[in-house]
Amino acid sequence: MAATASASAADPGTAFKLLLSCPAGLPRSRVSVKFGQSFDRIPHPDAALEESISEIWNQRLQWNPSLYNGTKFRYGGHAVHYKDDSKKEYCVLLHLGLTDYRTFVGTNLNPLWENFLVPSEDDSVRCQYMSNPLGNGAIVETSDQKIIVLQRSHNVGEFPGYYVFPGGHSEPEEIGIVGHQTDEENLAPLTERVSQEMFDGIIREVVEETGVPASSLILSSLEFLAEK
Repeated sequence: MAATASASAADPGTAFKLLLSCPAGLPRSRVSVKFGQSFDRIPHPDAALEESISEIWNQRLQWNPSLYNGTKFRYGGHAVHYKDDSKKEYCVLLHLGLTDYRTFVGTNLNPLWENFLVPSEDDSVRCQYMSNPLGNGAIVETSDQKIIVLQRSHNVGEFPGYYVFPGGHSEPEEIGIVGHQTDEENLAPLTERVSQEMFDGIIREVVEETGVPASSLILSSLEFLAEK
């Protein structure tokens, strides 16, 4: 599902593609992660296009020196499977690699971003040259049934001044990840930490952006995955 042609044409920032919808919501127990280097971005074979990543980033830094690079989880796709043979409850497995904000600016926000796409119905193949950092957004409902919406600063690298839900990114560095490890024995606990950070990260963003204490928040579920 994508935004209507007229809406996306009038404002490209409103265009999106719905990758997964969970109408009833998925609790933490039914969301897991497969984390590995195989889900990292692949460098584009066109050297000039690849070089444009640095050029775009340097341009953005000149316009806005407050921007800084940081490691992010990269969305490399997802898989849906059932918990048991009854097929009553399904689970979602997120495929995550690593990327950074600089590469996001230089690919996803590049004026030539369409040149990074591969003609394919498989979204992970189509976006294999894109940074595609995994962001998060929270629909925060208050006790009197209101929804919290924020206005973005005008001093940010993407969609300045837009109205958005509280959110940002789950951060690799919050759980001590600065790169991929080769120790297979410690992979299981690492994967569990990444899975937990998917939920801890959104709580942290809501607290930082709204001032609502974590003790007042009840995290319910994963509602959907979307691509902009």
